[in-house]
Amino acid sequence: MSALALSVLLSLVSAVAYAGGAIVQEQVAVSSPDGQYAPLRRPGWWAALALNGLGGLLHVVALAYGPLSLVQPLGALTIVFALPMAALLVGRRAGATAWRGAIMATVGLAGLLSLVGASDAQSLSGAQRVFVALVTGGAVVALMVAGRAAHRHPAVRSVLLATGSGIAFGMSSVFTKTVAVDWSGGVTASDLPSLAVIGVFATAGVLLSQASYKDAGLAAPLATLTVVNPVVAAVVGITMFGETFRYGTTGTALALSCAVVAGGGLILLTTERIGHTETEAGTRATTAVHPEPSPEGEPTDAVTGAAVRPSGAAEPVAAVIPVAELLDVVAEPAAAEVRVPAPRSAPQEDRDVPTPLFGPFYGGPYVPMPVVDRHRTRVRS
Repeated sequence: MSALALSVLLSLVSAVAYAGGAIVQEQVAVSSPDGQYAPLRRPGWWAALALNGLGGLLHVVALAYGPLSLVQPLGALTIVFALPMAALLVGRRAGATAWRGAIMATVGLAGLLSLVGASDAQSLSGAQRVFVALVTGGAVVALMVAGRAAHRHPAVRSVLLATGSGIAFGMSSVFTKTVAVDWSGGVTASDLPSLAVIGVFATAGVLLSQASYKDAGLAAPLATLTVVNPVVAAVVGITMFGETFRYGTTGTALALSCAVVAGGGLILLTTERIGHTETEAGTRATTAVHPEPSPEGEPTDAVTGAAVRPSGAAEPVAAVIPVAELLDVVAEPAAAEVRVPAPRSAPQEDRDVPTPLFGPFYGGPYVPMPVVDRHRTRVRS
């Protein structure tokens, strides 16, 4: 097998590992309460970390055997692999809109990365490192606060947290490249702050990516993370490392077009998830207003007709009684007669005495008038 073929194979396996880690993370996030950032007691979370670590290791090895212009675009296939894998492994099927958004994001990202040209290995100065670290930290914190404020909109919250995760991972890659360049001349103590920054950004990326999957599905946060991570690294490379787009002005225009396509794919995925969330909310509201009929033998409430649960509380329901029925009940005359049983000593023909009912004119309560019993037992002194 040639080095180029091995690089392509490792890149594809790396994308599959990243997709598997994202699927496991999404399942852990759905089953974890309150959208935990780090469910340390869940074995699935550690399995997701292992899959992501494997994907990163394979990606680095693929870069050792193949060119950056080939390996980086192949890494964008993560979202394309994740959708069929999720449908096969956990039964989470994606709609046509999600597929269109995923393909647009992948094609746009792959085209953008393929147009970024390589440059000579460069490092950042001390002042540049401090500036980049502070700006990145502030952006990540701001996105976390915005995501917390948007807790009522799971799709928007997910995209915000995934964007913060992608920024953290991208800047971690930038500092990793800087430290690698510094180590070419020997390891020094001045690299320890950069190593600490790499650890902080990588940890923040993992925690934010875990929280982004809570109640937001798989496609939107994964696509956002997959696009933002290399784009941030490419922007820093162009602005600080002297990297440029291939083919001059034409390449720059093509790169901008690819960025627009990738952004449109992310918008499609986000709006598709928002529409799905609103549909679920409407279904829950309809079920609450119109409860399903109770099975045979299950007690129901006398007024609402809702099934009574074992706790004794009836399902809430909007019960409406027509006005015509109320008028019929009020206007219905009391034609029945009340029979008062006579004492045991009375003759048979006088036992049941019909008693007329009297009441107000407009359908008020009818009260029987007292009747003197002619068969009272006399008490002699």
